[in-house]
Amino acid sequence: RRLALAEAIATLWAALPGVVALVVEGSLADATDDNASDLDIGCFVSASVPVELRAALVKPRARSAEVANQFFGDGDEWVEAETGLAVDLMYWQRDWMQDQVDRVLVRHEPSLGYSTCFWFSVLHAQVVLDPTGWFAALQAQARQPYPEALRRTIVAHNLPVLRHNQSSYLHQIALAIARDDPVSINHRVAALLAGYCDIVLAVNRLPHPGEKRLLAYLAHHCTALPDGWEGDIRAVLAATAPPAIPRLLPTLTRLLDRLEAFLEVAGFPRDLAE
Repeated sequence: RRLALAEAIATLWAALPGVVALVVEGSLADATDDNASDLDIGCFVSASVPVELRAALVKPRARSAEVANQFFGDGDEWVEAETGLAVDLMYWQRDWMQDQVDRVLVRHEPSLGYSTCFWFSVLHAQVVLDPTGWFAALQAQARQPYPEALRRTIVAHNLPVLRHNQSSYLHQIALAIARDDPVSINHRVAALLAGYCDIVLAVNRLPHPGEKRLLAYLAHHCTALPDGWEGDIRAVLAATAPPAIPRLLPTLTRLLDRLEAFLEVAGFPRDLAE
């Protein structure tokens, strides 16, 4: 039902100036959707589409709508009046997305956490409109083996900041605990776990699927994982609650000790973290 809706939307949006391609993204694209999932559509454009033209397409079909919602990027969100299905349509600049793919597959540039999410998104997207073949060419570029140089730069970039740098996440968490600053604790723990998962996925030569259902994805797709990885992650999250915070630093230390042992077995030198 959602895919049929995406095709109907593509027929209408094809007439908008600057639209290059429309694809289904998110949980429907990688077959992890459920009854609570919305329909995620990526609309690739060569130039910004006037808001009034977008509103003219969205509002007549919507029970409720937010056109030109800018909180998470340029997008239109609405609930279909006829079916009650929620739609999240994001506008992506064509050249920007090309650069995101080139960043990891050509230049092998990492980030702090989530290094390869856009590569994953392109790989798993289902095309519903692509008249020039631009997206097909981008997807063909994305269908390549995981570059070894990218794998190693992601580990080298993310590992030191977990606990070895002077401004490491672990150091910042320790300061936040001493200051009784639970918001900061939560913020830095989230960043540490993002870096941890980015490393584990890179070692396994897997593009990053994003933060949703990540534990299940690691368990199902990774062929090598640190000892006790899931229990350690769950213990870290449990220890961010105020009564358990005294256990947080020892629990994080165990998580990171096991990560570094895992990396050594995987062929990454121990001094990479230092």
